Amino acid sequence: MQIFSNFDDLGQFEQGSIVAIGNFDGVHLGHQKILNFLVNKASEKDLISLVLTFSPHPGKITGKGQIKLLQTLEQKIECIQSFGVNAVFTLPFTKKFASLSTEDFINKILIKTLNARAVIVGNNFRFGKNRKGNISTLKSQTTPNNLKIYIIPAVSLNTRTISSSLIRRIILKGDIKNANLLLGKPYEIQGEVIKGHARGTTLGFPTANINTENDITPFGVFLTSVIFNKREFASLTNIGKCPTFEQKNINIESHILDFKSDIYRKKIKIIFLKRLRDEIKFESPDKLSKQIQKDLQAARKYFKNRK
Repeated sequence: MQIFSNFDDLGQFEQGSIVAIGNFDGVHLGHQKILNFLVNKASEKDLISLVLTFSPHPGKITGKGQIKLLQTLEQKIECIQSFGVNAVFTLPFTKKFASLSTEDFINKILIKTLNARAVIVGNNFRFGKNRKGNISTLKSQTTPNNLKIYIIPAVSLNTRTISSSLIRRIILKGDIKNANLLLGKPYEIQGEVIKGHARGTTLGFPTANINTENDITPFGVFLTSVIFNKREFASLTNIGKCPTFEQKNINIESHILDFKSDIYRKKIKIIFLKRLRDEIKFESPDKLSKQIQKDLQAARKYFKNRK
């Protein structure tokens, strides 16, 4: 898959392209429906399948800048690639670009730059200056530009319309079970293993402390998988402020079962499978240690049944 991040690197797409436009944060079930349609339609029409997304997220530029994303750009591109898409263009989203008129977006970006023969969007798609462009605006260009527009309906699960914003709220509540259902895959974060307080080692349960670029980390104790060097390891992950030790900063630490390799300063992924419990303040480190023993018993049982 080709990855482009600026206009200078783009080719001419002489073959013509079919373009799916969106933020694709989380690449959830709704996004997956769009991506599958994109790849299938591109094959049918002999066109290049191209995802047009944005970096940073438009909400960080046009909104209050407080939006928390489900994925880093690297994670998003990796997910999109797994669907067999030919190319991804992460268009730099700036205040200048945000002021681009709907007509210029269609004519200069889609038609002239990407040689789009068809466009795929979700049913709530908005674009252009002040988000004035919508589905009707796109459809008005079908005849003069011979542009085909495909509108993909939203996906619902258990009466809820799936959206990135909904999933963000669910994860922040620690509800990994429902978040994973809406994502169509387990939620994951990634980061570098850093030096911690070594409390886990003192308690008899050494942990890998993680510094992550991900915006959203759910609080609690979770059954997780750690991915390191393309291998998967069962793990138990705690995210919070370690109330037993009255810590002020948020801490992410994973105890990897039956693992002895040195991964300090290495990059790992943490995949969230199941939430065990809230983070609790214990009366003493000894009582915390006993609870961790129970958590590990639950973890071993879970992973034994998962095989």
